Amino acid sequence: MTETNGTADGSVTENGAGRPPADPEGVSRFVEGFASQLVSAGMLRMPARVFAALLASEDGVLTSGELGKQLQVSPAAVSGAIRYLDGVTMVTREREPGSRRERYRISRDQWYEILTDREVMLRRWEQTLREGIATMGADSKPGRRIAETLEFFSFVHTEFSAVMDRWRKHRDEMFGED
Repeated sequence: MTETNGTADGSVTENGAGRPPADPEGVSRFVEGFASQLVSAGMLRMPARVFAALLASEDGVLTSGELGKQLQVSPAAVSGAIRYLDGVTMVTREREPGSRRERYRISRDQWYEILTDREVMLRRWEQTLREGIATMGADSKPGRRIAETLEFFSFVHTEFSAVMDRWRKHRDEMFGED
């Protein structure tokens, strides 16, 4: 969340990070624009908006009330979105220190974690595809199509670990280690 300090003339000064506060309208345009792109890629609308709002927040952490106010939605809408995002490991829940309120955080490794979860799914698909080849026959037309699909997923699975290792090294070079 962006911290601002009001001055005697009503203007706003820099946030705690030494930068001018983000333009609320610009932030809203980013949140809605990125959320629309996520929806186009298959994500549900409200989780997409909540995720984009968290991504655009100063610390990557907001409470339900802050999300509701920013997005102009009900607590129930935020709750449902958080439940979805938590279930797909795109956000984590934590208690606000000294409070019973929860706040929601985007992990620095959110994309890594999301893709790692998909790796488990790929392994399951590979096993099912192997069973499909055995059922259809490796020399049949369906068996060959299934074998090509299996080979694609096997290739992606093999390459995935190397890509994630390269990503972490690149991220650390660009943005510093955790």
